[in-house]
Amino acid sequence: MSLENLLDQPLNSWMAGGGEEGDIVLSSRIRLARNMESTPFPNRANQLQLRSVVDESRLTLNRLNSMDNHKYLFIELEKLTPLERNVLVEKHIISPNHAQEPEQRALIARDDATVIIMINEEDHLRIQCMMPGLNLLAAAELASQIDDILEERCTLAFTEQMGYLTSCPTNLGTGLRASVMVHLPALVLTRQISRIVGAATQLGLAVRGLYGEGTEAVGNIFQISNQLTLGYSEQEIIANLSSVVKQVVDQERAARTALMTDSKDALSDRVWRAFGVLRYARSISGQEALSMLSEVRLGIDLKIIDEVPGVVFNELLVITRPNYLQKMAGREELEPGPRDRLRAQIIREKLKGGKSSC
Repeated sequence: MSLENLLDQPLNSWMAGGGEEGDIVLSSRIRLARNMESTPFPNRANQLQLRSVVDESRLTLNRLNSMDNHKYLFIELEKLTPLERNVLVEKHIISPNHAQEPEQRALIARDDATVIIMINEEDHLRIQCMMPGLNLLAAAELASQIDDILEERCTLAFTEQMGYLTSCPTNLGTGLRASVMVHLPALVLTRQISRIVGAATQLGLAVRGLYGEGTEAVGNIFQISNQLTLGYSEQEIIANLSSVVKQVVDQERAARTALMTDSKDALSDRVWRAFGVLRYARSISGQEALSMLSEVRLGIDLKIIDEVPGVVFNELLVITRPNYLQKMAGREELEPGPRDRLRAQIIREKLKGGKSSC
């Protein structure tokens, strides 16, 4: 894998569709927060100390490359352009915080982007493993293997009383954050989403938008994750989140069934109006595109629209983002007008051939 492939390929393997409950659960993620024992946390470390973490992390490449048939790429963020860093954010490879302060920051990426290690983000090491559908156990197993390799090389900050020491107190203990990305258009349409979010919060979970903390749930896409790690085992965190997500999935399916039973004609009209906008629009904003794409994906899942595969939705989630569009256009800056026209053109090309199955 080259850096260009990482930047240019619209779909990582974990966003290509499939997996358990894959029509509603887009992906599962396990993230482990780890820190070097003798180095201040990134928000307190100086440039020399941050550099030592980057150099130490680079030395794990040989061991990572020997663990399976995949290859790992080491990337220093300050060598990327701001546009390239923002494309990585849009592809969920790095966080917005990691992209904003590139000096002495880096990442290690597996050739299929299933494994990403962010270096000197909020913590010295953020191990991130992604899987399609609802598959937290497989993601956790892979993250544990990567964690073991890093611990062979690095002495990590850990105490018997507190577990792994982290920059944010909510990550103390296992340092594990489990999350799933879910598409919940029916719960939004039936106005049940506030109740679902409230119930999840009461169970100690966080519900955020497409790009995590501090972002809105555009396109009816939500991230559900555990809030705390201290006092819970990794197995308890994963089991609790999986149980809640399955209940949310059941609620979404029930809402979809209700819409098809009680309001099929109105739903079909809404879905086809969204499809018509996307299929023929000559200019469209990013917000409107995600909203319309969400409704079209619902129509695909409910067999209202056929001959347009559901994975097109996943692909367009990335391609229609502003920085990805700018990279496709070969320009560091693209004015809103030309960008909206390019977005509409790409969507039209992707949606050719859709027709009704009714």
